[in-house]
Amino acid sequence: MKTLLRELQEQRWDDHRYYHRSRVNQSLHLVSAISFLTAYIQIIALNPTVAALMGWGVAMMTRQAGHFFFEPKDYDQVNRVTHSYKESIKIGYNLKRKVILLSIWVMTPVLLWVNPSVFGVFGPNNTWGGYIYNLSVLWITLGAAALLFRTVHLFFIRDVNTGLVWLLKILTDPFHDIKLYYRSPFYLLRGQFIDPMTDVIARSGSDEFPGGDDSVRT
Repeated sequence: MKTLLRELQEQRWDDHRYYHRSRVNQSLHLVSAISFLTAYIQIIALNPTVAALMGWGVAMMTRQAGHFFFEPKDYDQVNRVTHSYKESIKIGYNLKRKVILLSIWVMTPVLLWVNPSVFGVFGPNNTWGGYIYNLSVLWITLGAAALLFRTVHLFFIRDVNTGLVWLLKILTDPFHDIKLYYRSPFYLLRGQFIDPMTDVIARSGSDEFPGGDDSVRT
C-alpha cells in the first residue's frame, strides 16, 4: 500500500510540474474537475445522457483545450526538459494519443447516425431522444474502454503497478485538481498566465522529488 501511494504521489507530481504550467490550463482543469464530478453523480443516478454530455462535452473538452491550446510547448526552464521529451515519457495519453482518442469520439455520432443499431448492439429507435441516449451510452463506453486499454497497455510496457496507479490517478484526478487549482482563476485575473512553479523549484533539489532530465522516471 505504501508503494502504491508513493507511486500515485509521484505520478500526480510529474503530471503537475510537466503538463500544467499554464494558469489558463489549470483553470480549465478546475472547470473540468467540477464537470467530471457532476458526471460521476449522474452515472450513480443512472442518468447516462447528462453524464456523457458533462463528461465528454464539457469536462473532456475544457481539459484537452487547456493542453492543446494553452500549455506552453517551448523548452521547460523549470524542469530543464523539452516538450518532445515530456511527450515521450508521458505515462498516460500524450497529445498524439489524445488526437486519436478524440477523433474516435468525434466519429461516434456519425457511426450511430449511419448505423443506428451499431451492428446489433442497440434496438431499433427512430427518435431524437433515443439517438441521444444511445450516443451517451457509446461515449461512456468509449471512456471506460480508453481507460482500460491504456491501463492494460501499461501492464506490458511498464508494469502492473504503474498501470493500476495510473487508473486510480485518472479516476481521482477531479478531486485532486480542485484541491490543486482552485486558486488558479484568481492568479489568472491578476495577469499571471504562467505558473512560476515555486513549489517545483523548492522541491527540485530534494531526494524525494528531484528535477531535471536525469531524474525523470522513464
